[in-house]
Amino acid sequence: MAQHVHAQQSATTLEHPVIGPGQDYESITEAVSEIPLGKRYPFGWIIGLLIGLAGLGALQLAIGYLLLKGIYIWGNNVPVGWAFDIINFVWWIGIGHAGTLISAILMLFKQQWRMSIARFAEAMTIFAVACAAMFPLLHTGRPWLAAYWLFPYPNTMGLWPQFRSPLIWDVFAVSTYATVSVVFWIVGLIPDLATMRDRATSNVKRMVFGTLALGWRGSARHWHRYEVASLILAGLSTPLVLSVHSVVSFDFAVSVIPGWHATIFPPYFVAGAIYSGFGMVLTLAIPIRAYYKLEHLITMKHIDNMAKVMLATGLIVAYGYAMEAFFGWYSANQYERFMLWNRMTGPYAWSYWLLIFINAVLIHVLWFKSVRYNLKYMFVLSLIVNLAMWLERFVIIVTSLHRDFVVSSWDMYSPTAWDFMMFGGTMGLFITLFFLFMKFVPMISIFEVRTLLPEAKVHVPHGHDTHGSGH
Repeated sequence: MAQHVHAQQSATTLEHPVIGPGQDYESITEAVSEIPLGKRYPFGWIIGLLIGLAGLGALQLAIGYLLLKGIYIWGNNVPVGWAFDIINFVWWIGIGHAGTLISAILMLFKQQWRMSIARFAEAMTIFAVACAAMFPLLHTGRPWLAAYWLFPYPNTMGLWPQFRSPLIWDVFAVSTYATVSVVFWIVGLIPDLATMRDRATSNVKRMVFGTLALGWRGSARHWHRYEVASLILAGLSTPLVLSVHSVVSFDFAVSVIPGWHATIFPPYFVAGAIYSGFGMVLTLAIPIRAYYKLEHLITMKHIDNMAKVMLATGLIVAYGYAMEAFFGWYSANQYERFMLWNRMTGPYAWSYWLLIFINAVLIHVLWFKSVRYNLKYMFVLSLIVNLAMWLERFVIIVTSLHRDFVVSSWDMYSPTAWDFMMFGGTMGLFITLFFLFMKFVPMISIFEVRTLLPEAKVHVPHGHDTHGSGH
């Protein structure tokens, strides 16, 4: 019986490998290190970087004009005081959640399939948080006049933040999240940076990678300290996955605005963040593995598992939609009921029904293996999911604000060109940072993937050292 079970497990492993067949230590190291150590700059990479830089230039222009004129250049009004700025903030924070989940929680659960995608998922987290962090500051319009309302630093005005406000909780939660994510990412890079140092042929690259490797030599003491540090950081990161987006949801849930004042928001927001985050990982992973021919390292097993996580979290999000509708009806509150009716039949009904169709109906195609194993379908679906999750934030914020308690204060919201320029500019910032990361840093964890081949034969070319990975 035990032999039969073992045979079934072996067959499953061969059918859905975490790493392609025929790989050894050297082939894995060569495949990953060739990208940052290569002297050529691929044409596709140059085009992608130029697109990112164009968006980054638009972002600089939009921020400069915003600081000069104020937030009246946006479409914000009374009563829609929060619009694209907070929509984009919540969306970008959500995008970053998958990286922390992959690198921390799946690491603690010893999920081997995370190893090939953890590195660039962590990078995605850091870059997404960088895009998100600017919106809470910029939506004040004059950050230099309002910073002391957000940051607890001694100032000549004698003003201190209101620590009972969830907007202040956001500052601490997001800054802690960003700090731990950056430290976790840098610590995980050290062994691979040492590998880059040992394989580099350029003196400049050898010096840069050697400096960043912090003297790593792959000794038993180094590995022991690395594993202890990684475990501590994973333990710190795990509650952050739950706490950060829960705190972001408190921006809405602790208010008295119809559609916001709901206890379902914290778990609903966390599930939605992981859902959209894995959608973005798929959006990045599918073209990367094809362009750099990394199909043997990012296999269909990774695509399949990420699709399953998206399905699970998407179902939780759909449950959240159902509970929102139920709470509004069951409350017997005329304002809550009107808010729901306005979402479903009002001027923004198209956005509500579109996100319901995608997140509560279309997501069910992931039950089918034929869809999960079709890269074209998965890439298109990942883009659609990210669009739907942006629309979800739009529906939550705009449809709850534009028709509030007093009919005389109702107004429609329309974004301006500067709103779109800010949003597109943050995408440019994200693309720029990610393309620079892909070219100059090992995007896949070499030493972790090599642990999947404990019995592989080592082939070391003449002149190449392996201290970087401890072998």
